[in-house]
Amino acid sequence: MTVSFNTIPTTVRLPLTYVEIDNSQAVSGTPAKNNKMLVLGLRLPEGSVAAGIPTRITRSDYAEEAFGRGSMLAEMLKAYLTANPYSDLYALAVDDVEAPVFASGKIAIGGTAAVAGQIALMIAGTAVPVTVALGDSADKVASRIAELINRETTLPVTAQASDSEVILTAKWGGITGNDIDLRINYYMGETLPAGLDVVLTAMAGGVGNPDISSAISAFGDSWWTDIVNPFTDTANLNLLSSELQSRWGGIRQIDGVCWLAHRGTHAQSSTFSLERNDYLFSCMPTNISPEPPYIWAAVNAAVCTSALNIDPARPVQTLELTGLKPPAIADRWQWNERNLHLYDGLCAYNVNATGNVQLDRVITMYRLNKFNVEDTSYLDIETIKTLSYIRYAIRSRITQKFPRHKLADDGTNFGAGQAMVTPSIIRAELIALFTELETAGLVENFDAYKDSLIVERDQNDRNRINVLSNEDLVNQFRIYAHSIQFLL
Repeated sequence: MTVSFNTIPTTVRLPLTYVEIDNSQAVSGTPAKNNKMLVLGLRLPEGSVAAGIPTRITRSDYAEEAFGRGSMLAEMLKAYLTANPYSDLYALAVDDVEAPVFASGKIAIGGTAAVAGQIALMIAGTAVPVTVALGDSADKVASRIAELINRETTLPVTAQASDSEVILTAKWGGITGNDIDLRINYYMGETLPAGLDVVLTAMAGGVGNPDISSAISAFGDSWWTDIVNPFTDTANLNLLSSELQSRWGGIRQIDGVCWLAHRGTHAQSSTFSLERNDYLFSCMPTNISPEPPYIWAAVNAAVCTSALNIDPARPVQTLELTGLKPPAIADRWQWNERNLHLYDGLCAYNVNATGNVQLDRVITMYRLNKFNVEDTSYLDIETIKTLSYIRYAIRSRITQKFPRHKLADDGTNFGAGQAMVTPSIIRAELIALFTELETAGLVENFDAYKDSLIVERDQNDRNRINVLSNEDLVNQFRIYAHSIQFLL
């Protein structure tokens, strides 16, 4: 007998027909990869889902119910779903620290309204229009502002009027509250009603972040292909970096990319980034923009992963970050500043002709090798995503084709139909897989791959096959340079 069966023994004597089903040859082509997004963020006490429980989110209203209306996490999830409603999306809530220190800001009103009009107030990118009647005093306007802010429960702040001032307090503690933007007259043509003066004091004073070590423990061994993280303090980033490197390794193989954002001036963002060197982090510098950085991180992750899950090698440049407002025209970074950020480990974006934020280039925070020499091997996010997919495709192919096979040397004379594998059979399967990956536009240079591919049986462990391959990843069309040498 040469045919090898999985479930039908050779000792059967009872007649008649026994047919087993074997799926090892059923799947062909490159496999579809199931990507899972995990969003970290602070919940509010009224949320129905406790901290530390990964929870699937499919709708914005459930995000508010689960984590509290106006909470950081609920707003991140809502922004994500707006940009990418088809993702397999999970949330992992973090509780505030004990005795939190809350960020606060102020809106000071002066004068008396000489005409009826409207104050174009914006908080965290959300418009809070305040109607003003002729003759309204500063105290009355302040009271109306506080009332409108508290009525809009999705805002990340609460308000308290005190004479002609409105004191704003973040709904949660910590330094993330310092990034809540306050502004007036964002859009062209918006002006204050004559007779009134409005002075904003930026949000500040929030101290610390919660320790996310318990949240990382809650990751378990689930394969989170992407993680959105709003906490950018060094301690938490170090914890997350260590976890992601462990997941990237050849044993766990459940790799993921962390998406984050940083608010600040060009110099502040560069200073932050140059302290990191993480090939599994991708950070978007937001500049002084209306939406907070935790919203930018969620939207950037949503837009990029939506495209990269379709084709991990296709560049994400020119994709629009859905729902985000750019900084004011005077604050926007120039070409040289955006280019410098790409050398500092930061992504870059521009503002297109329709006033929307669109991606220039999305990179990782990796800049230097172990000898502090510039290293571009893990520069682009497409490289990380392509490598992750290729590894998944190899694992899928080998485990699907040879789940319970015996191993022998090349040249062994075994019968057809035997569940037997040799180095040359593995080699042929890898070459076939490469051609499929090449057809999918993920790799190139087949002949070089074939010539350099090493598949051999381990000399010490005869149950083991060792492989060395040199996949040449396709690159991205980034730059077109053209010199016109004209004639007269």
